[in-house]
Amino acid sequence: MAPPKRLSRLPPWLSLWLGYRSSPPKTQPNYIVYVWSFIGAFCGLSIVQAVFGHAQYFINRRVPSIVASYGASAVLCYGAIEAPLAQPRALVGGHFLSALVGICITKLFGCLPSEERLDSLRWLAGSLSTAVAIVAMQITKTTHPPAGATALLAAISPEIYILSWYYLPVVLLSSVLVLVTALITNNIQRRYPVFWIAPAVPAVAKPSPALRGLEKVSPSSELSNQENGSTCSPSNDIERGSQSKAPPFSL
Repeated sequence: MAPPKRLSRLPPWLSLWLGYRSSPPKTQPNYIVYVWSFIGAFCGLSIVQAVFGHAQYFINRRVPSIVASYGASAVLCYGAIEAPLAQPRALVGGHFLSALVGICITKLFGCLPSEERLDSLRWLAGSLSTAVAIVAMQITKTTHPPAGATALLAAISPEIYILSWYYLPVVLLSSVLVLVTALITNNIQRRYPVFWIAPAVPAVAKPSPALRGLEKVSPSSELSNQENGSTCSPSNDIERGSQSKAPPFSL
């Protein structure tokens, strides 16, 4: 993740919107979660559609008002904000990588002799794109379930197929818009993201010197000492004394 020490150096008013908290945030009531999930999803998807649906720059290039897979991303980024699959690395990296895989595989199928042949094999291109995208996300640790549809749309959606390589910046901008909206709406009464790059690894407490000394004494050595009748500590004497008073038993 973006190391907490780096975020802590930023002004509090800025680090708050980047998900940094000096102490764990308190758990919010369910109705607070419901309200902000609704507000976040509504605002995020509205902003994406406003940018691509009303900006003349994108209209001239026949960009759809929204890539359908971002409807599923809204569920994670606004409704399940603590899930690892909803964090920025998965959102941005998963969608972009899947779009790249989808475009590359569809371009390979575009080398077929005729357009009719390509149309008849779009099912294969879509299935292969999604399967390869899943493995690519697993390898790069950017798994984001809605991104599977991003790869699939590159092969089976005519309006996405027409975009060709321009599909990549469209997906990247869509992810950034969703992320920025999530940073604003999710940090008013909740916390997002939980991590930026990778989850923090909890520190492992080192054993005290006294425990280290006890670890060095193996059970076999204690057993041999007891058989030889030697005393290692007062506790051993007490244990032997209590054992001598107990009635004998047979195995």
